[in-house]
Order: sequence, then C-alpha cells, then structure tokens
Amino acid sequence: MSANSRIPGFYKLSPSERFKTVVKQSGVAEADIANLATADAEMLKIADRMVENVVGTLSIPLGVAANFTINGRDYLIPMATEEPSVVAAASNMASVARLHGGFHTSSDQPIMISQIQLVGARDPHGARLRLYERRQDLLNLANEQDPMLVKLGGGAKDIEVRIVEAGDRTYVVLHLIVDVRDAMGANAVNTMAEALAPLVSEIAGARVRLRILSNKADLRLARVRATYDAESLGGPDVVDGIIDAYVFAAADPYRAATHNKGIMNGITAVVLATGNDTRAVEAGAHSHAAASGRYTSLSHYEKDAAGNLVGTMEVPMAVGLVGGATKTHPVAQAAVKLLGVKSAQELAEIIVAVGLAQNTGALRALAAEGIQKGHMSLHARNIAVAAGASSEEIDEVVARLRKDGHVRIDKAEAVLAEMRSGR
Repeated sequence: MSANSRIPGFYKLSPSERFKTVVKQSGVAEADIANLATADAEMLKIADRMVENVVGTLSIPLGVAANFTINGRDYLIPMATEEPSVVAAASNMASVARLHGGFHTSSDQPIMISQIQLVGARDPHGARLRLYERRQDLLNLANEQDPMLVKLGGGAKDIEVRIVEAGDRTYVVLHLIVDVRDAMGANAVNTMAEALAPLVSEIAGARVRLRILSNKADLRLARVRATYDAESLGGPDVVDGIIDAYVFAAADPYRAATHNKGIMNGITAVVLATGNDTRAVEAGAHSHAAASGRYTSLSHYEKDAAGNLVGTMEVPMAVGLVGGATKTHPVAQAAVKLLGVKSAQELAEIIVAVGLAQNTGALRALAAEGIQKGHMSLHARNIAVAAGASSEEIDEVVARLRKDGHVRIDKAEAVLAEMRSGR
C-alpha cells in the first residue's frame, strides 16, 4: 500500500488517534513505527499543546557539564545533544580554564529588532525622515501593546529607518528597537510591529509588507574570554596548533563552517536544554560570522605574555527565561532551576562560555591527537549498542573495535558474533 498524506481533520484528533491514522495512511506496519508514539501520557499532553499534529515525543540525551566557573561562580550546566564527546570536551576545557579564573563574560541589554518593510514609497528618503519625525508617536503606540514589559523596564526604546536597495526595487525599512527583558522577545516585538503597521504606512505614504523580528540580534551580544594553561593543554606546540587551526578558520570559509559548527555543538546543547529557540540562535550566530561580508570564525585565539592560550568570542544570543518551551516543558524548567540563573543575560553568558569551551576542546583534539581519537571512542559505544551488544558486552566490543581501528556497524556485528560463539 502506498502512503496517502491527505487526512482531513487530522489536527482535530488526539495524539493516539493521530498515530493510528498515520499507521493506516502510511502503509507501514505499526510495529515498524511504534517508537514514534510515547508511553509517557503526561509528556504527550504537554507536547500536544506545544506543536501541531503531535503523535509522540523524541528523547535527546541530556548530560551535565562540570567544572565551569563563570564570573567567579560555579555552574553545573545541562546540555541536550546526541553527539558524543561534546559534554566531555566542554567539561575538560572548563577544568583547564579554572586554573586561570574560569570564564569571564559580559553582555548587552536584551535588545531585539522588529522590521517593518514598506513598498511603493514615491519619495523613500522623504518617507524615512517623516518616520523619524514621528519617532515618539511610534514608540508610544508600540509600548501601549505591552504595558507589563514597560513596567519591568523594557519596551520600545528607539527606531532606525533604512533604505534598502534590492535590484530594481527600493524598500523603506523601519527597525523597532525593543528591550525585551527576560524574554527571547519574538512575540513581543512582532505584536508591536503589527500594531504599528497602519500608522507607519500612513506616515510613509507606502504599503506595509513584512512586519517581523530579525534573528540578526547584533544589538544583543554576549561575550566571553578565558585563559587556558599552556602546560595543561599539552604544551607550547599544542597552543601553537590551536592558534594555527583558528587562523585557518578565520581565513577560509570552508574551515570556518566546521570550526563554528564545533562552537554551536556547545551553544545549541544548552539552548535546547533550556527550551530556547535553537534555530534563532544558530541563525544569529552564523549571520554574525558573515557580518564583514565574508564568512569567518566566531572565536578568536591568541597567546598571552606567559605563553598561555587566550580564547575570546562575541555572539548574538537571543534567549529567554519566560515564554515558549522554557515555561511549558518540564525538562527545560528543571534545567533552568539547575543552572540557578536569574536573568536572560546571565543565561546568555553561560551559553557563550560553553560554546568557547567546546570550541577549545575540539581545537585541542585536532592539534594534539586528531579529532577521531576521543570522538571515536565514544562513537564506538553507540556502534556497539546499535549492533545489539548488551551492557555486559559493550566494553569488550568497544575495545576490539578500537584495537582493529575500524569503528563500523558491520565490524561490531562480527565482533559480537565471534564473542558469543566462543562462549
């Protein structure tokens, strides 16, 4: 039977009814996709409120990174990731950074930008100045939409009006600049932009098209620096190797993409664990990496006078503690409690510290013994499990795979068969 994706009223069904419908419409045996459903009834109810057409949930391993000292305070940091070696590398580099005071961070106020795009203005430059003339009226109207945010010290703070040339078209684009306090801020700034659209259109004498936040959160940067002891890293040659790896990434976008992916291994894991928007943070980070017009490294490495490695980084970090999955997902709530953070800025600074630690760990592995040695030892455990090894068999399978030098599912299956036939 071929699949039929036409399911009228699918969204009206309960998760269990949807799953049964998916089995029927897909033509796939129920036993083959049974793991799509979840036995956790309470979690299923929560998931059904979070997104559409829910049939189940997907569990991601959640580890806790240790050894982190950030601005003189110790943190245990939850990280949700499926990739081996990420939590271990971050924890390891945090222990090295501790020798010189750990991570030192700072961050901007939690400012987000919403864009209102105007089309068809007869006098774009005149429209731009008319909008500036009505700045206070626009800010007042925006702040009427969220008096609670204003009461907390946030709200619309300013506007910026840009002329954007795009081929044969000229757009007037108004940026509404909003302090969103402890929220990620998407809902707040989008609501304000929607409310402003009619007045902006009237002032500019043009039609409003898009009114939506920008994930290029370059007014909401978080910064981190750390000094890593040269001897603890493996000596001067390892330090030089890490700097060579950084310089390569700074110069070559092909290397920078993988270099920055390593940073995001750490950042995304904490963003996900705390129920924040991983896609928004990733989009902001990668746009920042290309801010000069050429894609480059997000981090920077150099040596201090004593020959120790100094790592620094500055990244947009639009995360919050209120709203979204952070307030609806019980694991995210627990992760935030474990961190003990009191503000979105504190959370942002923790996240960039983990990103820098993870990046340093990956570069150290590359500079010292190659990335595969540590990574593959953990990957081998996953391969052993996938091949069907029991908890009592895993260590022996891993040892044989590593000795052989081929960490593959077919090799693991052969090792298992040999082990079991010899019993």
